[in-house]
Amino acid sequence: MEYEKNPLTPHLQIYKWQISSLLSIAHRITGVINAIAISFICIWFLLVIYKEQFLFENILNSFFGKFISISLCWTFSFHVLNEIRHLVWDAGYGFDQKISKLTGYVTLVLSFFLAIIIYLIGVNL
Repeated sequence: MEYEKNPLTPHLQIYKWQISSLLSIAHRITGVINAIAISFICIWFLLVIYKEQFLFENILNSFFGKFISISLCWTFSFHVLNEIRHLVWDAGYGFDQKISKLTGYVTLVLSFFLAIIIYLIGVNL
């Protein structure tokens, strides 16, 4: 038959990735990461209340702890900024291809700056 010559998923072979689709996937992934992180932060607060904070002080002061802290700052800031972008879309603005691409790059760049600012403020408290 002629159908045997056709590839199974031609859309994956010819699909050109766009910033909006990449940010949409990243938004969903950071949402899951943030939900898990909030659960661990609640557990950490409960342990601090019950005077078990020494367990986490050593972890947070290590390189791994700082990396996790900066990473969570980025996931939260990216998720919030991308959600603001989606709220603007829900209001009916920003659907033009140039505007959508520009706001995608702005969201990505600002999320890194915001993560650094949040981390620096948290370290200095």
